[in-house]
Amino acid sequence: MTRTDWTRDEIAALFDLPFTELVFRAAEVHRANHAANEVQLSTLLSIKTGGCPEDCGYCNQSVHAETGLKATKLMDVRAVLQAAAQAKDNGSSRFCMGAAWRNPKDRDMPAIVEMVQGVRQMGMETCMTLGMLSEKQAGMLADAGLDYYNHNIDTSPERYGEVITTRSFEERLDTLEHVREAGINVCCGGIVGMGETRADRVGFIHALATLPRHPESVPVNALVPVKGTVLGDMLADTPLAKIDDIEFVRTIAVARITMPESMVRLSAGRESMSDSTQALCFLAGANSIFTGDKLLTAGNAGDDKDAALFARLGVKPMQAEIKVELEAAE
Repeated sequence: MTRTDWTRDEIAALFDLPFTELVFRAAEVHRANHAANEVQLSTLLSIKTGGCPEDCGYCNQSVHAETGLKATKLMDVRAVLQAAAQAKDNGSSRFCMGAAWRNPKDRDMPAIVEMVQGVRQMGMETCMTLGMLSEKQAGMLADAGLDYYNHNIDTSPERYGEVITTRSFEERLDTLEHVREAGINVCCGGIVGMGETRADRVGFIHALATLPRHPESVPVNALVPVKGTVLGDMLADTPLAKIDDIEFVRTIAVARITMPESMVRLSAGRESMSDSTQALCFLAGANSIFTGDKLLTAGNAGDDKDAALFARLGVKPMQAEIKVELEAAE
């Protein structure tokens, strides 16, 4: 039975293991629960960019940031579905859509529902990240067939208030509860390299691993400092701006051990990682990446570079389960 009663001391002890021992244990857990040489390719599209009233210190889409990013309206449904079709052609099996909102307005929900339904009809897994959700909105997304909803806790409960002040940690958990109650899979992770301590990384993993049910998807992001954001200005010119590669792999490994059945997603910050670091992340249990040239507004490694890396490592893209189900139904 999967544990949800991890203590902080136990998680700290995992972080403190000799590096090779930690990665070896994580690899064993990974192979016991997932295909060893398969990685899911996901594509992330910003369907509504900028103008968010939240003050998340890492985000250039906040109205509190001074990055020159221009706010846009919600994309046309047809344009979103065209992007999804292109992502599928490029090998992605999951299509994730993100909108820079504190919470979606009810008037936006019909278009959002249409996007979910359209992407699902292509045989791809669907994921949305729209900010906080009401119970009604979560139900609408569930009825549309949404597979995953992303709502990150970002960091440890203790560090949270230093990163965001416009939304509480508890409000994050409330949205996760609405998503769970609606029957949608949870995608929830956070960001490391924001100047936090290892104790904060322990607290971050502990908060996820002790949820009543582990998130089915756990994205682990390395901060991409953007000048004009609070954290970007604070960290861009300091050694803290980039988390140590070994410490990042440790975080991936501990996430894999404590949440053995979850998809652990190697997310933002990957474009600055070496192939060797990414290979270690895959060995330590990461089994999903975002591909393409952009993650919302930040740069990403790109399809060609990822294909070359996969070829070198002998890794193959994972196929979407929904696609198999659709084919079987036919």
